[in-house]
Amino acid sequence: MDKLEQTTFFGNEGERGGTPSYRPLATRMRATSMKEVVGQRHLLDEKALLPRLISTNCFGSLLFYGPPGCGKTTLAEVIAHETGSKFVRINAVLSNVAELREILTWSRHHPKDNTILFIDEIHRFNKAQQDLLLPDVEEGNIRLIGATTHNPSFYIISPLISRSHLFRLEPLNIEDVVSFLGRALVDKERGLGNMQASLEEEVLVGLSKLCNGDLRKALNSLETLVMSKPIGSSFSMQDLYAFAKERSIRYDSDEEEHYDTISAFIKSVRGCDPDAAIYWLAKMIEGGEDPRFIARRLVILASEDVGLADSRGLPLAVAAFSACETIGMPECAINLAHATVFLATAPKSNASYMALNNAQEKIKKEGAQPVPVWLREGGTRVGKILGFGKDYLYSHNSPHNISGQEYMAEPETFYFPKDVGAEAAVRERMAHLKNLKSQKSKNS
Repeated sequence: MDKLEQTTFFGNEGERGGTPSYRPLATRMRATSMKEVVGQRHLLDEKALLPRLISTNCFGSLLFYGPPGCGKTTLAEVIAHETGSKFVRINAVLSNVAELREILTWSRHHPKDNTILFIDEIHRFNKAQQDLLLPDVEEGNIRLIGATTHNPSFYIISPLISRSHLFRLEPLNIEDVVSFLGRALVDKERGLGNMQASLEEEVLVGLSKLCNGDLRKALNSLETLVMSKPIGSSFSMQDLYAFAKERSIRYDSDEEEHYDTISAFIKSVRGCDPDAAIYWLAKMIEGGEDPRFIARRLVILASEDVGLADSRGLPLAVAAFSACETIGMPECAINLAHATVFLATAPKSNASYMALNNAQEKIKKEGAQPVPVWLREGGTRVGKILGFGKDYLYSHNSPHNISGQEYMAEPETFYFPKDVGAEAAVRERMAHLKNLKSQKSKNS
Protein backbone atom coordinates (compact mmCIF):
# COMPACT_ATOMS: atom_id res chain seq x y z
CA MET A 1 0.00 0.00 0.00
CA ASP A 2 1.43 3.36 -1.00
CA LYS A 3 1.60 6.51 1.10
CA LEU A 4 -1.69 7.93 -0.15
CA GLU A 5 -3.61 4.78 0.73
CA GLN A 6 -2.15 4.79 4.22
CA THR A 7 -3.00 8.38 5.03
CA THR A 8 -5.98 9.42 2.96
CA PHE A 9 -8.54 6.68 2.51
CA PHE A 10 -10.67 5.81 5.48
CA GLY A 11 -14.13 4.67 6.45
CA ASN A 12 -14.63 7.06 9.35
CA GLU A 13 -12.81 9.69 11.33
CA GLY A 14 -11.18 7.28 13.75
CA GLU A 15 -9.28 5.33 11.09
CA ARG A 16 -7.06 8.20 9.95
CA GLY A 17 -3.91 8.71 11.91
CA GLY A 18 -4.88 6.19 14.61
CA THR A 19 -7.82 6.17 16.99
CA PRO A 20 -8.04 9.40 19.01
CA SER A 21 -8.44 9.17 22.75
CA TYR A 22 -11.60 11.26 22.62
CA ARG A 23 -14.26 11.52 19.92
CA PRO A 24 -17.14 14.01 20.30
CA LEU A 25 -20.63 12.63 20.73
CA ALA A 26 -21.67 14.07 17.35
CA THR A 27 -18.95 12.02 15.66
CA ARG A 28 -19.75 8.83 17.59
CA MET A 29 -23.47 9.10 16.82
CA ARG A 30 -23.01 9.81 13.11
CA ALA A 31 -25.35 7.74 10.94
CA THR A 32 -23.94 4.67 9.21
CA SER A 33 -26.92 3.99 6.92
CA MET A 34 -29.65 5.94 5.19
CA LYS A 35 -32.18 4.70 7.77
CA GLU A 36 -30.27 6.48 10.54
CA VAL A 37 -30.06 9.84 8.77
CA VAL A 38 -32.14 12.47 10.58
CA GLY A 39 -34.45 14.95 8.84
CA GLN A 40 -34.12 16.14 5.21
CA ARG A 41 -37.35 14.39 4.24
CA HIS A 42 -37.61 16.52 1.11
CA LEU A 43 -34.40 14.84 -0.10
CA LEU A 44 -34.65 11.36 1.42
CA ASP A 45 -38.26 10.43 0.72
CA GLU A 46 -38.50 7.18 -1.25
CA LYS A 47 -39.83 9.02 -4.28
CA ALA A 48 -37.12 11.70 -4.14
CA LEU A 49 -34.20 11.78 -6.56
CA LEU A 50 -31.27 11.28 -4.17
CA PRO A 51 -32.28 7.84 -2.72
CA ARG A 52 -32.86 6.55 -6.27
CA LEU A 53 -29.44 7.74 -7.37
CA ILE A 54 -27.81 6.05 -4.37
CA SER A 55 -29.72 2.76 -4.67
CA THR A 56 -28.75 2.39 -8.33
CA ASN A 57 -25.25 3.80 -7.76
CA CYS A 58 -25.84 5.92 -10.85
CA PHE A 59 -24.82 9.40 -9.87
CA GLY A 60 -22.04 11.74 -10.81
CA SER A 61 -20.89 14.59 -8.64
CA LEU A 62 -23.04 16.10 -5.90
CA LEU A 63 -23.09 19.46 -4.11
CA PHE A 64 -24.68 19.69 -0.66
CA TYR A 65 -25.61 23.22 0.34
CA GLY A 66 -26.94 23.92 3.82
CA PRO A 67 -26.26 25.36 7.28
CA PRO A 68 -23.83 23.78 9.77
CA GLY A 69 -24.94 20.58 11.48
CA CYS A 70 -27.66 19.66 9.00
CA GLY A 71 -26.02 16.39 7.86
CA LYS A 72 -23.89 17.18 4.79
CA THR A 73 -20.85 15.17 5.93
CA THR A 74 -23.03 12.36 7.27
CA LEU A 75 -24.84 12.00 3.94
CA ALA A 76 -21.52 11.87 2.08
CA GLU A 77 -20.18 9.10 4.33
CA VAL A 78 -23.41 7.12 4.12
CA ILE A 79 -23.43 7.37 0.33
CA ALA A 80 -19.85 6.08 0.15
CA HIS A 81 -20.69 3.22 2.52
CA GLU A 82 -23.87 2.13 0.75
CA THR A 83 -22.28 2.25 -2.71
CA GLY A 84 -19.09 0.44 -1.61
CA SER A 85 -16.93 3.36 -2.73
CA LYS A 86 -13.54 4.47 -1.56
CA PHE A 87 -14.03 7.60 0.53
CA VAL A 88 -11.49 10.41 0.51
CA ARG A 89 -12.23 13.31 2.80
CA ILE A 90 -10.39 16.62 2.71
CA ASN A 91 -11.14 20.05 4.10
CA ALA A 92 -10.72 22.97 1.71
CA VAL A 93 -9.30 25.11 4.51
CA LEU A 94 -6.42 22.69 5.16
CA SER A 95 -5.86 21.22 1.70
CA ASN A 96 -3.71 22.54 -1.12
CA VAL A 97 -3.06 21.98 -4.82
CA ALA A 98 -0.29 19.43 -4.19
CA GLU A 99 -2.56 17.19 -2.10
CA LEU A 100 -5.37 17.57 -4.61
CA ARG A 101 -3.09 16.55 -7.51
CA GLU A 102 -1.92 13.49 -5.55
CA ILE A 103 -5.49 12.35 -4.87
CA LEU A 104 -6.59 12.88 -8.48
CA THR A 105 -3.55 11.03 -9.84
CA TRP A 106 -4.21 8.11 -7.50
CA SER A 107 -7.88 7.88 -8.54
CA ARG A 108 -6.92 7.76 -12.23
CA HIS A 109 -4.73 4.72 -11.59
CA HIS A 110 -7.34 2.94 -9.46
CA PRO A 111 -10.60 3.24 -11.43
CA LYS A 112 -12.09 0.08 -9.88
CA ASP A 113 -12.05 1.65 -6.43
CA ASN A 114 -14.94 3.93 -7.43
CA THR A 115 -13.46 6.89 -5.58
CA ILE A 116 -15.68 9.46 -3.89
CA LEU A 117 -13.81 12.67 -3.07
CA PHE A 118 -15.58 14.59 -0.32
CA ILE A 119 -14.49 18.22 0.00
CA ASP A 120 -15.78 19.92 3.11
CA GLU A 121 -16.15 23.71 2.89
CA ILE A 122 -15.55 23.57 -0.85
CA HIS A 123 -16.37 27.28 -1.08
CA ARG A 124 -12.91 27.89 0.43
CA PHE A 125 -11.23 26.57 -2.72
CA ASN A 126 -10.17 29.31 -5.11
CA LYS A 127 -10.96 29.23 -8.82
CA ALA A 128 -7.66 27.52 -9.73
CA GLN A 129 -8.26 24.72 -7.24
CA GLN A 130 -11.82 24.24 -8.46
CA ASP A 131 -10.63 24.25 -12.09
CA LEU A 132 -8.21 21.46 -11.20
CA LEU A 133 -11.15 19.19 -10.37
CA LEU A 134 -12.96 19.65 -13.67
CA PRO A 135 -11.13 17.16 -15.96
CA ASP A 136 -11.41 14.26 -13.50
CA VAL A 137 -15.03 15.08 -12.66
CA GLU A 138 -15.75 15.23 -16.41
CA GLU A 139 -14.06 11.89 -17.08
CA GLY A 140 -15.59 10.20 -14.04
CA ASN A 141 -12.21 9.40 -12.44
CA ILE A 142 -13.69 10.71 -9.20
CA ARG A 143 -17.17 11.39 -8.00
CA LEU A 144 -17.06 14.68 -6.17
CA ILE A 145 -19.25 15.45 -3.19
CA GLY A 146 -18.82 19.06 -2.15
CA ALA A 147 -20.28 20.49 1.06
CA THR A 148 -20.79 24.20 1.58
CA THR A 149 -22.64 26.55 3.90
CA HIS A 150 -22.39 29.31 1.28
CA ASN A 151 -24.57 29.91 -1.76
CA PRO A 152 -22.88 27.92 -4.57
CA SER A 153 -23.91 30.55 -7.12
CA PHE A 154 -21.42 32.97 -5.55
CA TYR A 155 -18.63 30.61 -4.48
CA ILE A 156 -18.56 27.61 -6.84
CA ILE A 157 -17.48 28.05 -10.47
CA SER A 158 -20.24 27.57 -13.04
CA PRO A 159 -18.59 24.63 -14.87
CA LEU A 160 -18.44 22.66 -11.62
CA ILE A 161 -22.06 23.46 -10.77
CA SER A 162 -23.18 22.39 -14.25
CA ARG A 163 -21.45 19.02 -13.81
CA SER A 164 -23.05 18.33 -10.42
CA HIS A 165 -26.44 17.69 -8.86
CA LEU A 166 -27.12 20.45 -6.33
CA PHE A 167 -29.11 19.56 -3.20
CA ARG A 168 -30.26 22.10 -0.61
CA LEU A 169 -30.28 20.78 2.99
CA GLU A 170 -32.46 22.50 5.59
CA PRO A 171 -31.87 23.06 9.33
CA LEU A 172 -33.32 20.18 11.33
CA ASN A 173 -36.65 20.82 13.02
CA ILE A 174 -37.01 20.66 16.81
CA GLU A 175 -38.84 17.30 16.80
CA ASP A 176 -36.05 15.57 14.86
CA VAL A 177 -33.34 17.02 17.09
CA VAL A 178 -35.21 16.08 20.30
CA SER A 179 -35.75 12.54 19.03
CA PHE A 180 -32.08 12.09 18.17
CA LEU A 181 -30.93 13.54 21.49
CA GLY A 182 -33.16 10.99 23.21
CA ARG A 183 -31.47 8.18 21.26
CA ALA A 184 -28.03 9.49 22.18
CA LEU A 185 -28.98 9.54 25.87
CA VAL A 186 -29.81 5.81 25.96
CA ASP A 187 -27.25 4.46 23.46
CA LYS A 188 -24.61 2.67 25.56
CA GLU A 189 -22.33 1.77 22.66
CA ARG A 190 -21.94 5.13 20.91
CA GLY A 191 -23.89 7.56 23.07
CA LEU A 192 -24.27 8.56 26.70
CA GLY A 193 -26.22 5.55 27.94
CA ASN A 194 -23.56 4.62 30.49
CA MET A 195 -23.96 8.00 32.19
CA GLN A 196 -27.56 7.02 33.15
CA ALA A 197 -28.56 10.68 32.96
CA SER A 198 -32.16 11.78 33.39
CA LEU A 199 -33.36 14.84 31.45
CA GLU A 200 -36.83 16.29 31.47
CA GLU A 201 -38.51 16.49 28.06
CA GLU A 202 -38.58 20.28 28.19
CA VAL A 203 -34.81 20.31 28.71
CA LEU A 204 -34.29 18.45 25.43
CA VAL A 205 -36.72 20.79 23.68
CA GLY A 206 -34.96 23.84 25.13
CA LEU A 207 -31.55 22.49 24.12
CA SER A 208 -32.84 21.88 20.59
CA LYS A 209 -34.12 25.45 20.31
CA LEU A 210 -30.81 26.83 21.51
CA CYS A 211 -28.97 25.09 18.70
CA ASN A 212 -31.08 26.45 15.81
CA GLY A 213 -31.37 23.20 13.87
CA ASP A 214 -27.66 22.36 14.20
CA LEU A 215 -27.62 18.70 15.26
CA ARG A 216 -23.84 18.62 15.76
CA LYS A 217 -24.03 21.55 18.15
CA ALA A 218 -27.02 20.00 19.94
CA LEU A 219 -25.25 16.66 20.47
CA ASN A 220 -22.02 18.21 21.69
CA SER A 221 -23.97 20.57 23.96
CA LEU A 222 -25.85 17.59 25.39
CA GLU A 223 -22.57 15.81 26.05
CA THR A 224 -21.12 18.85 27.82
CA LEU A 225 -24.25 19.19 29.93
CA VAL A 226 -24.39 15.50 30.92
CA MET A 227 -20.66 15.22 31.60
CA SER A 228 -20.80 18.21 33.93
CA LYS A 229 -22.44 16.07 36.64
CA PRO A 230 -21.78 12.62 38.13
CA ILE A 231 -23.25 9.38 36.74
CA GLY A 232 -26.97 9.00 37.39
CA SER A 233 -27.64 12.74 37.69
CA SER A 234 -30.89 14.41 36.67
CA PHE A 235 -31.14 17.70 34.80
CA SER A 236 -33.82 20.39 34.97
CA MET A 237 -34.49 23.64 33.12
CA GLN A 238 -32.42 25.42 35.77
CA ASP A 239 -29.38 23.43 34.62
CA LEU A 240 -30.14 24.38 31.03
CA TYR A 241 -30.43 28.08 31.91
CA ALA A 242 -27.03 27.98 33.59
CA PHE A 243 -25.55 26.18 30.58
CA ALA A 244 -27.09 28.57 28.05
CA LYS A 245 -26.06 31.76 29.81
CA GLU A 246 -22.83 32.11 27.84
CA ARG A 247 -24.03 30.70 24.56
CA SER A 248 -23.92 32.75 21.34
CA ILE A 249 -26.19 32.49 18.31
CA ARG A 250 -24.85 31.49 14.89
CA TYR A 251 -24.12 34.74 13.11
CA ASP A 252 -21.04 34.98 10.93
CA SER A 253 -20.09 38.60 10.35
CA ASP A 254 -19.19 39.27 6.70
CA GLU A 255 -20.38 35.79 5.74
CA GLU A 256 -23.64 34.53 4.21
CA GLU A 257 -25.56 34.61 7.49
CA HIS A 258 -24.75 38.33 7.72
CA TYR A 259 -26.17 39.08 4.28
CA ASP A 260 -29.18 36.77 4.62
CA THR A 261 -30.21 38.33 7.93
CA ILE A 262 -29.90 41.96 6.82
CA SER A 263 -31.86 41.00 3.70
CA ALA A 264 -34.66 39.52 5.82
CA PHE A 265 -34.59 42.62 8.03
CA ILE A 266 -34.91 45.12 5.17
CA LYS A 267 -37.62 43.10 3.42
CA SER A 268 -39.59 42.88 6.66
CA VAL A 269 -39.46 46.66 7.14
CA ARG A 270 -40.40 47.19 3.49
CA GLY A 271 -43.26 44.71 3.88
CA CYS A 272 -44.75 46.61 6.86
CA ASP A 273 -44.10 43.78 9.35
CA PRO A 274 -42.68 45.38 12.53
CA ASP A 275 -42.64 42.06 14.42
CA ALA A 276 -40.46 40.28 11.88
CA ALA A 277 -38.28 43.38 11.50
CA ILE A 278 -37.68 43.58 15.27
CA TYR A 279 -36.90 39.84 15.38
CA TRP A 280 -34.19 40.09 12.70
CA LEU A 281 -32.88 43.25 14.36
CA ALA A 282 -32.60 41.36 17.66
CA LYS A 283 -30.74 38.51 15.94
CA MET A 284 -28.20 40.92 14.45
CA ILE A 285 -27.70 42.69 17.77
CA GLU A 286 -27.27 39.40 19.65
CA GLY A 287 -24.87 38.22 16.97
CA GLY A 288 -22.63 41.26 17.45
CA GLU A 289 -23.45 43.12 14.23
CA ASP A 290 -22.09 46.66 13.91
CA PRO A 291 -25.08 48.90 14.79
CA ARG A 292 -23.86 51.54 12.32
CA PHE A 293 -24.24 49.02 9.50
CA ILE A 294 -27.88 48.45 10.47
CA ALA A 295 -28.48 52.20 10.79
CA ARG A 296 -26.96 52.90 7.36
CA ARG A 297 -29.36 50.41 5.80
CA LEU A 298 -32.29 52.12 7.55
CA VAL A 299 -31.18 55.51 6.19
CA ILE A 300 -31.16 54.07 2.67
CA LEU A 301 -34.54 52.39 3.18
CA ALA A 302 -36.10 55.61 4.50
CA SER A 303 -35.66 57.20 1.06
CA GLU A 304 -35.87 54.10 -1.12
CA ASP A 305 -39.01 52.53 0.34
CA VAL A 306 -40.79 55.19 2.45
CA GLY A 307 -39.87 58.36 0.61
CA LEU A 308 -42.50 61.09 0.39
CA ALA A 309 -45.17 58.79 1.82
CA ASP A 310 -43.76 59.89 5.19
CA SER A 311 -40.82 62.28 4.94
CA ARG A 312 -40.24 62.04 8.69
CA GLY A 313 -38.59 58.65 8.07
CA LEU A 314 -35.32 59.98 6.68
CA PRO A 315 -34.45 62.43 9.51
CA LEU A 316 -35.44 59.77 12.04
CA ALA A 317 -33.16 57.19 10.40
CA VAL A 318 -30.32 59.72 10.24
CA ALA A 319 -30.88 60.47 13.93
CA ALA A 320 -30.68 56.73 14.69
CA PHE A 321 -27.38 56.53 12.81
CA SER A 322 -26.07 59.51 14.77
CA ALA A 323 -27.12 57.82 18.01
CA CYS A 324 -25.22 54.68 17.04
CA GLU A 325 -22.07 56.75 16.52
CA THR A 326 -22.35 58.96 19.60
CA ILE A 327 -23.94 56.58 22.13
CA GLY A 328 -22.91 53.12 20.96
CA MET A 329 -24.03 49.72 22.19
CA PRO A 330 -25.95 48.51 24.05
CA GLU A 331 -28.09 51.65 24.47
CA CYS A 332 -28.26 52.58 20.78
CA ALA A 333 -30.14 49.32 20.16
CA ILE A 334 -33.17 51.17 21.57
CA ASN A 335 -32.75 53.88 18.92
CA LEU A 336 -32.50 51.24 16.21
CA ALA A 337 -35.70 49.62 17.47
CA HIS A 338 -37.42 53.03 17.44
CA ALA A 339 -36.42 53.70 13.83
CA THR A 340 -37.18 50.13 12.74
CA VAL A 341 -40.75 50.13 14.08
CA PHE A 342 -41.43 53.64 12.70
CA LEU A 343 -40.23 52.72 9.20
CA ALA A 344 -41.95 49.32 9.25
CA THR A 345 -45.31 50.89 10.15
CA ALA A 346 -44.94 53.93 7.85
CA PRO A 347 -46.75 54.11 4.49
CA LYS A 348 -44.46 53.06 1.66
CA SER A 349 -43.54 54.66 -1.64
CA ASN A 350 -40.57 54.05 -3.88
CA ALA A 351 -41.71 56.69 -6.38
CA SER A 352 -38.75 59.04 -5.85
CA TYR A 353 -36.32 56.11 -6.06
CA MET A 354 -37.97 54.87 -9.27
CA ALA A 355 -37.91 58.41 -10.69
CA LEU A 356 -34.12 58.43 -10.33
CA ASN A 357 -33.88 54.98 -11.94
CA ASN A 358 -36.09 56.09 -14.83
CA ALA A 359 -34.02 59.22 -15.46
CA GLN A 360 -30.71 57.32 -15.30
CA GLU A 361 -32.01 54.68 -17.70
CA LYS A 362 -33.12 57.39 -20.14
CA ILE A 363 -29.68 59.02 -20.08
CA LYS A 364 -27.92 55.68 -20.56
CA LYS A 365 -30.04 54.83 -23.59
CA GLU A 366 -30.28 58.22 -25.29
CA GLY A 367 -27.50 60.33 -23.79
CA ALA A 368 -27.94 63.50 -21.75
CA GLN A 369 -29.89 66.51 -23.03
CA PRO A 370 -28.06 69.84 -23.16
CA VAL A 371 -29.10 72.39 -20.53
CA PRO A 372 -31.58 74.83 -22.13
CA VAL A 373 -30.13 78.29 -22.81
CA TRP A 374 -32.69 80.02 -20.57
CA LEU A 375 -31.61 77.86 -17.59
CA ARG A 376 -27.84 78.28 -17.99
CA GLU A 377 -25.75 80.43 -15.66
CA GLY A 378 -25.77 83.97 -17.02
CA GLY A 379 -23.70 85.67 -14.34
CA THR A 380 -20.35 85.14 -16.06
CA ARG A 381 -18.92 87.40 -18.77
CA VAL A 382 -19.23 84.71 -21.44
CA GLY A 383 -22.71 83.86 -20.23
CA LYS A 384 -23.86 87.43 -20.64
CA ILE A 385 -22.37 87.64 -24.16
CA LEU A 386 -24.14 84.44 -25.21
CA GLY A 387 -27.43 85.40 -23.56
CA PHE A 388 -27.48 82.58 -21.04
CA GLY A 389 -30.43 82.85 -18.65
CA LYS A 390 -31.85 85.89 -20.46
CA ASP A 391 -35.31 84.41 -21.00
CA TYR A 392 -35.59 82.69 -17.63
CA LEU A 393 -38.91 83.37 -15.87
CA TYR A 394 -38.55 83.76 -12.10
CA SER A 395 -41.17 81.43 -10.58
CA HIS A 396 -41.93 83.64 -7.57
CA ASN A 397 -43.16 86.39 -9.87
CA SER A 398 -45.98 84.15 -11.09
CA PRO A 399 -49.20 83.10 -9.32
CA HIS A 400 -48.84 79.76 -7.51
CA ASN A 401 -45.11 80.00 -8.40
CA ILE A 402 -45.86 78.48 -11.81
CA SER A 403 -44.48 80.41 -14.78
CA GLY A 404 -45.40 77.84 -17.41
CA GLN A 405 -41.78 77.62 -18.54
CA GLU A 406 -40.16 74.24 -19.35
CA TYR A 407 -37.06 73.10 -17.49
CA MET A 408 -35.91 70.52 -20.03
CA ALA A 409 -35.31 70.99 -23.74
CA GLU A 410 -37.39 67.87 -24.36
CA PRO A 411 -39.75 67.42 -21.39
CA GLU A 412 -40.06 63.93 -19.93
CA THR A 413 -41.96 62.46 -16.98
CA PHE A 414 -40.00 60.33 -14.52
CA TYR A 415 -41.73 60.85 -11.18
CA PHE A 416 -45.08 59.13 -10.70
CA PRO A 417 -46.28 59.81 -7.13
CA LYS A 418 -48.30 57.10 -5.43
CA ASP A 419 -51.66 57.53 -3.74
CA VAL A 420 -50.12 56.50 -0.40
CA GLY A 421 -49.65 58.38 2.87
CA ALA A 422 -48.47 61.97 2.56
CA GLU A 423 -47.55 61.37 -1.07
CA ALA A 424 -51.25 61.23 -1.92
CA ALA A 425 -51.39 64.98 -1.22
CA VAL A 426 -48.24 65.44 -3.31
CA ARG A 427 -49.93 63.60 -6.14
CA GLU A 428 -52.96 65.86 -6.03
CA ARG A 429 -50.79 68.97 -5.87
CA MET A 430 -48.61 67.86 -8.80
CA ALA A 431 -51.72 67.20 -10.90
CA HIS A 432 -53.04 70.67 -10.07
CA LEU A 433 -49.69 72.35 -10.85
CA LYS A 434 -49.38 70.42 -14.09
CA ASN A 435 -52.79 71.71 -15.14
CA LEU A 436 -51.80 75.32 -14.26
CA LYS A 437 -48.55 74.98 -16.18
CA SER A 438 -50.39 73.65 -19.22
CA GLN A 439 -52.81 76.60 -19.18
CA LYS A 440 -50.01 79.17 -18.87
CA SER A 441 -48.05 77.54 -21.66
CA LYS A 442 -51.07 77.85 -23.94
CA ASN A 443 -51.60 81.49 -23.01
CA SER A 444 -47.98 82.40 -23.61
